Amino acid sequence: MVLTGTFKDLLSKRFGKKVRFDEPMARHTAFRIGGPADVLVSPETVDDIVDLLRILDGEKAGWFVMGGGANLLVRDGGIRGVVIAPSPGLSEIQVVEEKPERASLKAQSGAFLWDVSRFAAGRGFDGLAFAAGIPGTIGGAVMMNAGTAEGDMSGVLADLEIVCGPGERLSVDRKELEFAYRSLRLPPDAAGYEGRPGIVVSATLQLSRKKPEMIGREMDRQLAERKQRQPGGFSAGSFFRNPPDAPAAGELIDRAGLKGFTVGGAVVSQKHANFIINRKNASAGDVLVLMEIIRKRVNEASGVVLEPEVKVVGEPG
Repeated sequence: MVLTGTFKDLLSKRFGKKVRFDEPMARHTAFRIGGPADVLVSPETVDDIVDLLRILDGEKAGWFVMGGGANLLVRDGGIRGVVIAPSPGLSEIQVVEEKPERASLKAQSGAFLWDVSRFAAGRGFDGLAFAAGIPGTIGGAVMMNAGTAEGDMSGVLADLEIVCGPGERLSVDRKELEFAYRSLRLPPDAAGYEGRPGIVVSATLQLSRKKPEMIGREMDRQLAERKQRQPGGFSAGSFFRNPPDAPAAGELIDRAGLKGFTVGGAVVSQKHANFIINRKNASAGDVLVLMEIIRKRVNEASGVVLEPEVKVVGEPG
């Protein structure tokens, strides 16, 4: 998009240091990869989001919402338009209900999932142990239906608060949401202008009750297992979806002999083959070439077509 002086002035006057121009997305993704966004805005309040959408609506500017930058690959050409990245300021967590058998809490979209799970565990609220060590924010976790074999967000979400456009705030009940494997579809009335999905600003989670020490032990177990089987370094997490009615993606990639396979600065992890690691200043182009090699070799070896779990956005370099 062409950033006019008037548009820049509007954003700068309203958001000050919360807006950045030509911002390298490598600074904001777990992969540490990505070209510049035309504009990146980090709203700290719901009013910030409402005002931002009012400005974007008036300018007919395109926008993209990101969470904590996990599970995301930004191409080397960056992102045209405005990236909305809720800041840690939009991270309040509060108890909504607390009864002997159940409890619920409300977390704003900028709160990190791991922080919310620890907040819940410390109060004896059970149901988020699966989130031990999962990166990303609540907003991103909800939209990606983040989880593991132990559970996912669809099992605990009660409702969402969504900003659909200037002055439009909507509460969406769990029954109106369509969850699938690592994805969520919002109802049609949660769309903003030009049909874009609304922006999640908070989520209410319905949890059961258990002794905090029991939840803590379960979280410690899951975190230890996660660290044992998953590699460190810069990555976007599990790169491919586990295919239905077939071995897991990591096993298929391993069978194809691709552990350690390298393209530029990107490498298939020796520890877990479904992780692509940014080992040495990898470009998004390196990762995408490696992705296609993996898909081709796995298909040749096993007859399975792997689909990325990582979301790929932006323009080619």
